Amino acid sequence: MQSGVTDTLARFVARAQWADVPADVRHEAKRALVNYFAVALAGAHDPTIDKAVNVYARFRANEDATLVGRGERSDVLNAAALNAMSANVFDFDDTHLPTIIHPGAPVAAPLFALAQDTRQARALSGEALLLAFVLGVEAACRIGNAVSPEHYQRGWHITSTCGVFGAAAAVARAIGLDARGTAWALGNASAQTGGLVETLGTMSKSIGVGNAARNGMLAALLAQVGFSGPAAPLEGERAFLRCAATQPDFGAITEGLGRDWALRANMYKPYPCGVVLNPVIDACLALHGAALDAIESVELRGHPLLRERTDRPGVTSGRAAQVSAQHAVAVALARGRAGLAEFSDATVAEPPLRALGQRLRFIDEPTWSVESAEVTLVLRSGERMTQHVAAARGSLAAPLSDAALEAKLRELAACHGANLDVDALLAQLWALDTAPDAAAVMRAARPA
Repeated sequence: MQSGVTDTLARFVARAQWADVPADVRHEAKRALVNYFAVALAGAHDPTIDKAVNVYARFRANEDATLVGRGERSDVLNAAALNAMSANVFDFDDTHLPTIIHPGAPVAAPLFALAQDTRQARALSGEALLLAFVLGVEAACRIGNAVSPEHYQRGWHITSTCGVFGAAAAVARAIGLDARGTAWALGNASAQTGGLVETLGTMSKSIGVGNAARNGMLAALLAQVGFSGPAAPLEGERAFLRCAATQPDFGAITEGLGRDWALRANMYKPYPCGVVLNPVIDACLALHGAALDAIESVELRGHPLLRERTDRPGVTSGRAAQVSAQHAVAVALARGRAGLAEFSDATVAEPPLRALGQRLRFIDEPTWSVESAEVTLVLRSGERMTQHVAAARGSLAAPLSDAALEAKLRELAACHGANLDVDALLAQLWALDTAPDAAAVMRAARPA
Protein backbone atom coordinates (compact mmCIF):
# COMPACT_ATOMS: atom_id res chain seq x y z
CA MET A 1 0.00 0.00 0.00
CA GLN A 2 1.23 3.47 -0.91
CA SER A 3 1.63 5.39 2.35
CA GLY A 4 1.87 9.04 3.28
CA VAL A 5 -0.27 10.46 0.48
CA THR A 6 -2.84 12.08 2.78
CA ASP A 7 -0.16 13.41 5.15
CA THR A 8 1.90 14.86 2.32
CA LEU A 9 -1.06 16.68 0.82
CA ALA A 10 -2.27 17.85 4.24
CA ARG A 11 1.16 19.26 5.17
CA PHE A 12 1.34 21.10 1.86
CA VAL A 13 -2.10 22.66 2.32
CA ALA A 14 -1.38 23.64 5.92
CA ARG A 15 2.07 25.13 5.32
CA ALA A 16 1.99 26.79 1.88
CA GLN A 17 2.23 30.58 1.85
CA TRP A 18 0.93 33.18 -0.60
CA ALA A 19 4.55 34.07 -1.37
CA ASP A 20 5.07 30.48 -2.56
CA VAL A 21 2.40 30.86 -5.26
CA PRO A 22 3.82 32.05 -8.62
CA ALA A 23 2.49 35.31 -10.02
CA ASP A 24 0.74 33.64 -12.96
CA VAL A 25 -1.09 31.24 -10.65
CA ARG A 26 -2.14 34.13 -8.38
CA HIS A 27 -3.61 35.91 -11.37
CA GLU A 28 -5.29 32.72 -12.58
CA ALA A 29 -7.00 32.44 -9.21
CA LYS A 30 -8.54 35.87 -9.74
CA ARG A 31 -9.60 34.93 -13.27
CA ALA A 32 -11.24 31.79 -11.91
CA LEU A 33 -13.19 33.84 -9.38
CA VAL A 34 -14.34 36.34 -12.02
CA ASN A 35 -15.65 33.36 -13.98
CA TYR A 36 -17.20 31.86 -10.82
CA PHE A 37 -19.25 34.97 -10.09
CA ALA A 38 -20.25 35.26 -13.75
CA VAL A 39 -21.74 31.78 -13.88
CA ALA A 40 -23.20 31.98 -10.37
CA LEU A 41 -25.08 35.12 -11.39
CA ALA A 42 -26.30 33.39 -14.55
CA GLY A 43 -27.70 30.45 -12.62
CA ALA A 44 -29.05 32.36 -9.64
CA HIS A 45 -32.67 32.36 -10.85
CA ASP A 46 -32.76 29.10 -12.76
CA PRO A 47 -35.78 26.96 -11.73
CA THR A 48 -33.38 24.42 -10.22
CA ILE A 49 -32.03 27.05 -7.85
CA ASP A 50 -35.47 28.51 -7.12
CA LYS A 51 -36.68 25.10 -5.98
CA ALA A 52 -33.55 24.43 -3.94
CA VAL A 53 -33.66 27.84 -2.24
CA ASN A 54 -37.27 27.29 -1.22
CA VAL A 55 -36.55 23.88 0.33
CA TYR A 56 -33.26 24.85 2.01
CA ALA A 57 -34.94 27.93 3.49
CA ARG A 58 -37.08 25.67 5.67
CA PHE A 59 -33.98 24.55 7.55
CA ARG A 60 -31.67 27.57 7.58
CA ALA A 61 -30.14 28.38 10.95
CA ASN A 62 -29.76 32.13 10.31
CA GLU A 63 -29.29 34.65 7.49
CA ASP A 64 -25.57 35.38 7.79
CA ALA A 65 -24.65 34.60 4.18
CA THR A 66 -25.48 36.06 0.77
CA LEU A 67 -26.91 34.04 -2.09
CA VAL A 68 -25.17 35.34 -5.22
CA GLY A 69 -27.54 37.36 -7.38
CA ARG A 70 -30.54 36.90 -5.06
CA GLY A 71 -32.18 38.91 -2.32
CA GLU A 72 -32.58 35.97 0.07
CA ARG A 73 -29.92 35.07 2.59
CA SER A 74 -29.07 31.81 4.33
CA ASP A 75 -26.72 30.26 6.85
CA VAL A 76 -23.16 29.61 5.70
CA LEU A 77 -23.51 25.86 5.10
CA ASN A 78 -26.61 26.15 2.96
CA ALA A 79 -25.27 29.24 1.18
CA ALA A 80 -22.18 27.26 0.23
CA ALA A 81 -24.38 24.57 -1.31
CA LEU A 82 -26.74 26.93 -3.12
CA ASN A 83 -24.02 29.17 -4.54
CA ALA A 84 -22.12 26.13 -5.80
CA MET A 85 -25.31 24.88 -7.46
CA SER A 86 -25.85 28.26 -9.12
CA ALA A 87 -22.34 28.33 -10.53
CA ASN A 88 -22.60 24.85 -12.02
CA VAL A 89 -26.23 24.61 -13.07
CA PHE A 90 -25.64 25.75 -16.68
CA ASP A 91 -22.38 23.80 -17.13
CA PHE A 92 -20.80 27.19 -17.89
CA ASP A 93 -18.14 27.04 -15.17
CA ASP A 94 -14.39 26.50 -15.31
CA THR A 95 -12.87 23.18 -16.33
CA HIS A 96 -9.62 21.51 -15.31
CA LEU A 97 -8.88 19.81 -18.60
CA PRO A 98 -6.88 16.77 -17.46
CA THR A 99 -9.79 15.62 -15.28
CA ILE A 100 -12.82 17.63 -16.53
CA ILE A 101 -13.40 18.70 -12.92
CA HIS A 102 -15.19 22.04 -12.52
CA PRO A 103 -13.27 23.19 -9.44
CA GLY A 104 -14.50 26.76 -9.07
CA ALA A 105 -18.02 26.04 -7.81
CA PRO A 106 -17.29 23.55 -5.01
CA VAL A 107 -14.17 25.40 -3.81
CA ALA A 108 -15.09 29.09 -4.13
CA ALA A 109 -18.63 28.83 -2.75
CA PRO A 110 -17.69 27.58 0.76
CA LEU A 111 -14.83 30.07 1.04
CA PHE A 112 -17.04 33.07 0.35
CA ALA A 113 -19.66 31.67 2.73
CA LEU A 114 -16.97 31.25 5.38
CA ALA A 115 -15.90 34.86 4.86
CA GLN A 116 -19.34 35.89 6.16
CA ASP A 117 -19.33 33.56 9.18
CA THR A 118 -19.49 35.81 12.23
CA ARG A 119 -18.44 32.90 14.47
CA GLN A 120 -14.90 32.84 13.11
CA ALA A 121 -12.35 34.60 15.28
CA ARG A 122 -11.24 37.09 12.63
CA ALA A 123 -12.18 38.37 9.21
CA LEU A 124 -10.91 36.35 6.26
CA SER A 125 -8.66 38.58 4.18
CA GLY A 126 -8.73 38.51 0.41
CA GLU A 127 -5.19 37.16 0.29
CA ALA A 128 -6.08 34.35 2.69
CA LEU A 129 -9.15 33.45 0.64
CA LEU A 130 -7.15 33.41 -2.59
CA LEU A 131 -4.47 31.17 -1.08
CA ALA A 132 -7.12 28.81 0.28
CA PHE A 133 -8.81 28.77 -3.15
CA VAL A 134 -5.55 27.92 -4.93
CA LEU A 135 -4.86 25.09 -2.47
CA GLY A 136 -8.41 23.75 -2.60
CA VAL A 137 -8.32 23.60 -6.39
CA GLU A 138 -4.92 21.90 -6.12
CA ALA A 139 -6.28 19.22 -3.79
CA ALA A 140 -9.42 18.52 -5.83
CA CYS A 141 -7.60 18.30 -9.15
CA ARG A 142 -4.66 16.23 -7.90
CA ILE A 143 -7.05 13.72 -6.36
CA GLY A 144 -8.95 13.76 -9.64
CA ASN A 145 -5.74 13.12 -11.58
CA ALA A 146 -5.10 10.08 -9.40
CA VAL A 147 -8.35 8.38 -10.44
CA SER A 148 -8.78 9.64 -14.01
CA PRO A 149 -10.02 8.71 -16.52
CA GLU A 150 -11.46 5.48 -15.07
CA HIS A 151 -13.37 7.21 -12.28
CA TYR A 152 -15.59 9.20 -14.64
CA GLN A 153 -15.94 6.27 -17.04
CA ARG A 154 -17.29 4.13 -14.20
CA GLY A 155 -20.06 6.67 -13.71
CA TRP A 156 -18.79 8.93 -10.93
CA HIS A 157 -19.36 12.67 -11.34
CA ILE A 158 -15.82 13.79 -10.61
CA THR A 159 -16.66 17.43 -9.87
CA SER A 160 -18.72 16.23 -6.91
CA THR A 161 -16.60 13.31 -5.74
CA CYS A 162 -13.30 15.22 -5.82
CA GLY A 163 -14.79 18.66 -5.24
CA VAL A 164 -15.65 17.75 -1.64
CA PHE A 165 -11.94 17.24 -0.94
CA GLY A 166 -11.12 20.58 -2.55
CA ALA A 167 -13.72 22.33 -0.41
CA ALA A 168 -12.43 20.63 2.74
CA ALA A 169 -8.82 21.52 2.00
CA ALA A 170 -9.69 25.13 1.15
CA VAL A 171 -11.73 25.72 4.29
CA ALA A 172 -9.16 23.90 6.42
CA ARG A 173 -6.54 26.32 5.19
CA ALA A 174 -8.78 29.36 5.58
CA ILE A 175 -9.52 28.55 9.24
CA GLY A 176 -5.88 27.82 9.98
CA LEU A 177 -5.89 24.08 10.64
CA ASP A 178 -2.50 22.43 11.06
CA ALA A 179 -1.45 19.36 9.06
CA ARG A 180 -3.20 16.92 11.39
CA GLY A 181 -6.41 18.93 11.34
CA THR A 182 -6.25 19.21 7.56
CA ALA A 183 -5.84 15.44 7.30
CA TRP A 184 -8.90 15.03 9.52
CA ALA A 185 -10.80 17.40 7.26
CA LEU A 186 -9.86 15.25 4.25
CA GLY A 187 -10.95 12.18 6.19
CA ASN A 188 -14.28 13.75 7.09
CA ALA A 189 -14.69 14.68 3.43
CA SER A 190 -13.98 11.11 2.35
CA ALA A 191 -17.09 10.01 4.26
CA GLN A 192 -19.21 12.38 2.18
CA THR A 193 -18.00 11.93 -1.39
CA GLY A 194 -20.62 11.17 -4.03
CA GLY A 195 -22.20 12.12 -7.34
CA LEU A 196 -23.15 10.16 -10.48
CA VAL A 197 -22.74 10.88 -14.18
CA GLU A 198 -26.25 9.51 -14.66
CA THR A 199 -27.57 12.74 -13.13
CA LEU A 200 -26.03 14.97 -15.82
CA GLY A 201 -28.71 16.77 -17.76
CA THR A 202 -31.07 16.72 -14.78
CA MET A 203 -31.63 18.85 -11.70
CA SER A 204 -30.16 16.08 -9.56
CA LYS A 205 -26.67 16.92 -10.79
CA SER A 206 -26.81 20.10 -8.74
CA ILE A 207 -27.31 18.15 -5.51
CA GLY A 208 -23.90 16.53 -5.86
CA VAL A 209 -22.13 19.81 -6.62
CA GLY A 210 -23.91 21.60 -3.78
CA ASN A 211 -23.09 18.79 -1.37
CA ALA A 212 -19.42 18.92 -2.36
CA ALA A 213 -19.25 22.56 -1.27
CA ARG A 214 -21.39 22.21 1.85
CA ASN A 215 -20.01 18.90 3.05
CA GLY A 216 -16.41 19.87 2.40
CA MET A 217 -16.94 22.95 4.52
CA LEU A 218 -18.59 20.87 7.22
CA ALA A 219 -15.67 18.41 7.11
CA ALA A 220 -13.18 21.17 7.94
CA LEU A 221 -15.35 22.81 10.59
CA LEU A 222 -15.73 19.45 12.35
CA ALA A 223 -11.97 18.93 12.20
CA GLN A 224 -11.54 22.38 13.75
CA VAL A 225 -13.13 21.09 16.97
CA GLY A 226 -11.17 17.83 16.99
CA PHE A 227 -13.55 15.64 15.01
CA SER A 228 -10.98 13.12 13.82
CA GLY A 229 -10.87 11.03 10.67
CA PRO A 230 -9.05 7.93 9.38
CA ALA A 231 -5.27 7.97 9.13
CA ALA A 232 -5.21 7.44 5.37
CA PRO A 233 -8.55 8.52 3.87
CA LEU A 234 -7.06 8.81 0.39
CA GLU A 235 -4.59 5.90 0.06
CA GLY A 236 -5.88 3.39 2.64
CA GLU A 237 -6.80 -0.15 1.65
CA ARG A 238 -10.52 0.71 1.64
CA ALA A 239 -10.16 4.47 1.24
CA PHE A 240 -11.27 6.80 -1.54
CA LEU A 241 -8.60 6.20 -4.18
CA ARG A 242 -8.90 2.40 -4.16
CA CYS A 243 -12.70 2.58 -4.16
CA ALA A 244 -12.72 5.18 -6.94
CA ALA A 245 -10.37 3.43 -9.38
CA THR A 246 -8.82 -0.01 -9.81
CA GLN A 247 -5.31 1.35 -10.30
CA PRO A 248 -5.07 4.85 -8.80
CA ASP A 249 -1.97 6.91 -9.47
CA PHE A 250 -0.87 7.89 -5.97
CA GLY A 251 2.03 9.93 -7.33
CA ALA A 252 -0.38 12.24 -9.13
CA ILE A 253 -1.26 13.68 -5.72
CA THR A 254 2.22 14.16 -4.29
CA GLU A 255 4.65 14.66 -7.15
CA GLY A 256 5.40 18.26 -8.12
CA LEU A 257 3.52 19.84 -5.20
CA GLY A 258 4.36 23.53 -5.21
CA ARG A 259 5.73 23.33 -8.75
CA ASP A 260 3.00 22.02 -11.05
CA TRP A 261 -0.12 24.03 -10.26
CA ALA A 262 -3.59 22.78 -11.25
CA LEU A 263 -4.86 26.28 -12.02
CA ARG A 264 -2.47 26.42 -14.97
CA ALA A 265 -4.59 23.69 -16.57
CA ASN A 266 -7.90 25.41 -15.83
CA MET A 267 -9.93 26.90 -18.67
CA TYR A 268 -13.10 28.98 -19.00
CA LYS A 269 -15.98 28.30 -21.34
CA PRO A 270 -17.37 30.66 -23.95
CA TYR A 271 -20.53 28.50 -24.24
CA PRO A 272 -22.90 27.05 -21.59
CA CYS A 273 -22.36 23.37 -22.29
CA GLY A 274 -19.99 20.47 -21.77
CA VAL A 275 -16.40 21.50 -22.43
CA VAL A 276 -15.85 18.88 -25.15
CA LEU A 277 -18.51 20.65 -27.22
CA ASN A 278 -16.57 23.94 -27.40
CA PRO A 279 -14.56 23.08 -30.55
CA VAL A 280 -17.69 21.59 -32.11
CA ILE A 281 -19.59 24.83 -31.62
CA ASP A 282 -16.65 26.88 -32.92
CA ALA A 283 -16.70 24.79 -36.10
CA CYS A 284 -20.48 25.04 -36.51
CA LEU A 285 -20.45 28.82 -36.02
CA ALA A 286 -17.90 29.02 -38.82
CA LEU A 287 -20.19 26.90 -41.02
CA HIS A 288 -23.32 28.88 -40.16
CA GLY A 289 -25.17 30.00 -43.26
CA ALA A 290 -25.81 26.65 -44.93
CA ALA A 291 -29.54 26.00 -45.37
CA LEU A 292 -30.65 23.35 -42.89
CA ASP A 293 -32.86 21.56 -45.41
CA ALA A 294 -29.87 21.27 -47.75
CA ILE A 295 -27.89 19.21 -45.23
CA GLU A 296 -28.07 15.46 -45.81
CA SER A 297 -25.97 14.56 -42.76
CA VAL A 298 -23.35 15.90 -40.36
CA GLU A 299 -20.09 14.11 -39.59
CA LEU A 300 -18.50 14.94 -36.26
CA ARG A 301 -14.89 13.92 -35.70
CA GLY A 302 -13.25 14.17 -32.31
CA HIS A 303 -11.67 12.45 -29.36
CA PRO A 304 -13.75 9.43 -28.20
CA LEU A 305 -14.61 11.40 -25.07
CA LEU A 306 -16.73 13.66 -27.26
CA ARG A 307 -18.96 10.77 -28.29
CA GLU A 308 -18.96 9.17 -24.83
CA ARG A 309 -20.18 12.33 -23.12
CA THR A 310 -22.38 14.02 -25.71
CA ASP A 311 -24.02 11.39 -27.91
CA ARG A 312 -27.49 12.25 -26.62
CA PRO A 313 -30.06 12.39 -29.41
CA GLY A 314 -33.62 13.52 -28.86
CA VAL A 315 -33.06 15.48 -25.65
CA THR A 316 -36.17 17.18 -24.33
CA SER A 317 -34.83 19.86 -21.98
CA GLY A 318 -32.32 22.67 -22.00
CA ARG A 319 -30.49 20.98 -19.14
CA ALA A 320 -29.96 17.81 -21.16
CA ALA A 321 -29.05 19.87 -24.23
CA GLN A 322 -25.94 21.13 -22.41
CA VAL A 323 -24.38 17.71 -22.97
CA SER A 324 -25.92 16.86 -26.34
CA ALA A 325 -23.81 17.19 -29.49
CA GLN A 326 -26.94 16.67 -31.57
CA HIS A 327 -28.50 19.82 -30.14
CA ALA A 328 -25.31 21.88 -29.98
CA VAL A 329 -24.52 21.23 -33.64
CA ALA A 330 -28.05 21.95 -34.82
CA VAL A 331 -28.55 25.15 -32.87
CA ALA A 332 -25.14 26.61 -33.70
CA LEU A 333 -25.62 25.89 -37.41
CA ALA A 334 -29.16 27.28 -37.40
CA ARG A 335 -28.71 30.40 -35.26
CA GLY A 336 -25.04 31.27 -35.50
CA ARG A 337 -25.04 31.68 -31.71
CA ALA A 338 -24.58 29.45 -28.68
CA GLY A 339 -25.60 31.38 -25.57
CA LEU A 340 -27.96 30.62 -22.73
CA ALA A 341 -31.03 31.13 -24.92
CA GLU A 342 -29.80 28.47 -27.35
CA PHE A 343 -29.78 25.87 -24.55
CA SER A 344 -33.27 26.57 -23.24
CA ASP A 345 -36.25 24.22 -23.06
CA ALA A 346 -38.05 26.23 -25.74
CA THR A 347 -35.17 26.06 -28.19
CA VAL A 348 -34.70 22.31 -27.67
CA ALA A 349 -38.33 21.75 -28.67
CA GLU A 350 -37.98 23.39 -32.12
CA PRO A 351 -38.73 20.68 -34.76
CA PRO A 352 -36.10 21.77 -37.36
CA LEU A 353 -33.33 21.51 -34.76
CA ARG A 354 -34.51 18.10 -33.58
CA ALA A 355 -34.65 16.86 -37.16
CA LEU A 356 -31.13 18.04 -37.95
CA GLY A 357 -29.74 16.50 -34.78
CA GLN A 358 -30.97 13.10 -35.92
CA ARG A 359 -28.66 13.31 -38.95
CA LEU A 360 -25.45 13.49 -36.89
CA ARG A 361 -22.77 10.77 -37.02
CA PHE A 362 -19.73 10.51 -34.72
CA ILE A 363 -16.29 9.47 -35.94
CA ASP A 364 -13.74 8.76 -33.21
CA GLU A 365 -10.19 10.08 -33.54
CA PRO A 366 -8.34 8.70 -30.49
CA THR A 367 -5.14 10.64 -31.21
CA TRP A 368 -6.87 14.03 -31.24
CA SER A 369 -6.97 16.40 -28.31
CA VAL A 370 -10.29 16.95 -26.53
CA GLU A 371 -9.82 20.64 -27.40
CA SER A 372 -10.15 19.90 -31.12
CA ALA A 373 -12.92 18.73 -33.41
CA GLU A 374 -13.97 18.68 -37.05
CA VAL A 375 -17.46 19.14 -38.46
CA THR A 376 -18.37 18.15 -42.01
CA LEU A 377 -21.69 19.04 -43.59
CA VAL A 378 -22.67 16.54 -46.28
CA LEU A 379 -25.10 18.40 -48.54
CA ARG A 380 -27.85 16.79 -50.59
CA SER A 381 -26.05 18.08 -53.68
CA GLY A 382 -23.04 15.90 -52.82
CA GLU A 383 -20.91 18.87 -51.74
CA ARG A 384 -19.00 18.56 -48.47
CA MET A 385 -18.24 21.56 -46.24
CA THR A 386 -15.62 20.95 -43.54
CA GLN A 387 -14.37 23.07 -40.65
CA HIS A 388 -11.54 21.85 -38.43
CA VAL A 389 -10.83 23.47 -35.05
CA ALA A 390 -7.42 22.59 -33.60
CA ALA A 391 -7.92 24.52 -30.37
CA ALA A 392 -11.32 25.67 -29.18
CA ARG A 393 -11.89 29.22 -28.04
CA GLY A 394 -11.42 29.25 -24.29
CA SER A 395 -9.04 26.27 -24.35
CA LEU A 396 -5.56 26.33 -22.85
CA ALA A 397 -4.14 26.98 -26.32
CA ALA A 398 -6.62 29.81 -27.00
CA PRO A 399 -7.64 31.10 -23.56
CA LEU A 400 -10.27 33.74 -22.92
CA SER A 401 -8.62 37.06 -22.12
CA ASP A 402 -9.23 39.00 -18.92
CA ALA A 403 -11.42 41.34 -20.95
CA ALA A 404 -13.43 38.41 -22.31
CA LEU A 405 -13.99 37.11 -18.78
CA GLU A 406 -15.15 40.56 -17.69
CA ALA A 407 -17.52 40.67 -20.65
CA LYS A 408 -18.85 37.24 -19.69
CA LEU A 409 -19.58 38.46 -16.16
CA ARG A 410 -21.30 41.59 -17.48
CA GLU A 411 -23.45 39.62 -19.90
CA LEU A 412 -24.47 36.96 -17.39
CA ALA A 413 -25.13 39.50 -14.63
CA ALA A 414 -27.59 41.21 -16.97
CA CYS A 415 -29.39 38.06 -18.11
CA HIS A 416 -31.86 38.18 -15.19
CA GLY A 417 -31.80 41.95 -14.83
CA ALA A 418 -29.86 41.75 -11.58
CA ASN A 419 -29.46 45.19 -10.04
CA LEU A 420 -25.71 44.95 -9.39
CA ASP A 421 -22.83 47.37 -9.60
CA VAL A 422 -20.82 45.10 -11.89
CA ASP A 423 -17.91 47.55 -12.08
CA ALA A 424 -17.59 47.47 -8.29
CA LEU A 425 -17.75 43.68 -8.21
CA LEU A 426 -15.04 43.37 -10.85
CA ALA A 427 -12.83 45.93 -9.14
CA GLN A 428 -13.06 44.01 -5.88
CA LEU A 429 -12.24 40.70 -7.53
CA TRP A 430 -9.17 41.99 -9.36
CA ALA A 431 -7.90 43.63 -6.16
CA LEU A 432 -8.92 40.82 -3.82
CA ASP A 433 -5.36 40.13 -2.67
CA THR A 434 -5.25 43.56 -1.02
CA ALA A 435 -8.70 43.40 0.63
CA PRO A 436 -8.80 43.19 4.44
CA ASP A 437 -12.20 41.47 4.37
CA ALA A 438 -13.17 39.08 1.55
CA ALA A 439 -16.83 39.30 2.58
CA ALA A 440 -17.04 42.64 0.80
CA VAL A 441 -17.15 40.77 -2.50
CA MET A 442 -20.33 39.01 -1.46
CA ARG A 443 -21.98 42.29 -0.57
CA ALA A 444 -21.26 43.46 -4.11
CA ALA A 445 -22.77 40.23 -5.51
CA ARG A 446 -26.16 40.83 -3.90
CA PRO A 447 -28.81 42.88 -5.72
CA ALA A 448 -29.41 46.34 -4.34
